[in-house]
Amino acid sequence: MSKKTNTLLFLLGATVFNVIICLASFLILFFIYARFLFPILPEGGESWSFLFLFIASIAVSILVYRAVLKLIMKKIDLDKHFDPIFSRGRGNIKKN
Repeated sequence: MSKKTNTLLFLLGATVFNVIICLASFLILFFIYARFLFPILPEGGESWSFLFLFIASIAVSILVYRAVLKLIMKKIDLDKHFDPIFSRGRGNIKKN
């Protein structure tokens, strides 16, 4: 396979992995919320709680994604197997 194909497959796999981690963390946080926090919250706090759960699940997925990516970067030479996503310009940017 070419470097561009490897890059495309890696990006697709990483995206699917990130979405799965986000959904799993949301379900885990929702279970914790429903089991322990829901009975003690005042009325009207449910909508804010779901917003907090959603934001917290995104934050957890980003942290897990970064940790896994660091492990992959230690084991695999990314320059050898993947093509850069953004190529550098050919002198189009003026330097001051």
